[in-house]
Amino acid sequence: MNNVTTKISQAKIDAVAAVSEGLKNNKTMAIVSYQGLTVAELTELRKKLAEKDAYLGVYKNTLVGRALKENNVEGLESYLEGPNAFVFSKDTTSALPVLVKFARYHDKLVLRGGLVEGTVVDEKGLKEVAKLPSKEALLSMFCMVLNEPVAQFARAVKAVAGGDEEADGAEAAPAEAN
Repeated sequence: MNNVTTKISQAKIDAVAAVSEGLKNNKTMAIVSYQGLTVAELTELRKKLAEKDAYLGVYKNTLVGRALKENNVEGLESYLEGPNAFVFSKDTTSALPVLVKFARYHDKLVLRGGLVEGTVVDEKGLKEVAKLPSKEALLSMFCMVLNEPVAQFARAVKAVAGGDEEADGAEAAPAEAN
């Protein structure tokens, strides 16, 4: 009997450790209600999240609450009711669009709240963060902004150089007529 109790306790300790590790190593944790989703739908969601370097775990709310307390995270207690799944993502903006899009087509998946870079957010906050462009897209936009003045300067230099050739050609033509 003692051996069974030890195994159960060890499983709970492992679950708390897994959630704590997820909190420490990821920028985003979303809490979603998955009640009513089929196994196939959950598998599909897990695959889509894995493509974005994110993962979905199902843990007991009390164990997640313990992990949150160990990591000094407050404000998520109200979301820890009912059957929940927890989505962890290293990138702030990669997993949330997947969740929002999946919830749009599967009404049984409900975003409840979460933690984004240490800040507690509700469902609206998760959806707003999901609208943000990815880090790569932001870097691309930034590079375009930096590149545009250089490109305009190059076009101006080319126009001036091209304009000089036309002006030289225009002046040369009347001289030949004389």
